[in-house]
Amino acid sequence: MILSDKMILDEIDKGNIMIEPFKLDCLGSNSYDVHLAKYLAVYHDRVLDAKKHNTIDEFIIPKEGFVLQPGTLYLGVTEEYTETHAHVPFLEGKSSVGRLGIDIHATAGKGDVGYCNTWTLEISVSQPVRIYAGMPIGQLIYFKVDGDVKNLYNKKANPKYSKRSIKPIESMMWKNKF
Repeated sequence: MILSDKMILDEIDKGNIMIEPFKLDCLGSNSYDVHLAKYLAVYHDRVLDAKKHNTIDEFIIPKEGFVLQPGTLYLGVTEEYTETHAHVPFLEGKSSVGRLGIDIHATAGKGDVGYCNTWTLEISVSQPVRIYAGMPIGQLIYFKVDGDVKNLYNKKANPKYSKRSIKPIESMMWKNKF
């Protein structure tokens, strides 16, 4: 079951969901709109290796915006820091963003119960498009969990994306053993 706006507000009051900054006008009937922060990054190397630490080059989106180009993976980040202690958060693109040909995540739209951080966005475009810091970029929806959770993300022994960050975080696949 997806939480309604009233249920999201109740869960915020209980401390089960945190959104910083929180703006009531960003709350939809069953979602919360998140915004693109000023930081973007691209991978330093054109060929990535899943077994190696692929570094990124960060930059700030200028006031006049930045034109994303097809064929490049951009890592963005939400302005909003979130904590979800009792629900499964999903990040989806806004329809207005999709209609500009912008995808905000390649595969990582679902968070885990216990995820506490900003959201790194895996941005790609189908044609050149100018973006701006602060623009609405996605929406968070929250699902109820059936049953108790044994392994909260923020309590795991080695969570790869738990260090609080206001900047995009590159892939940590290289930390896996395979």
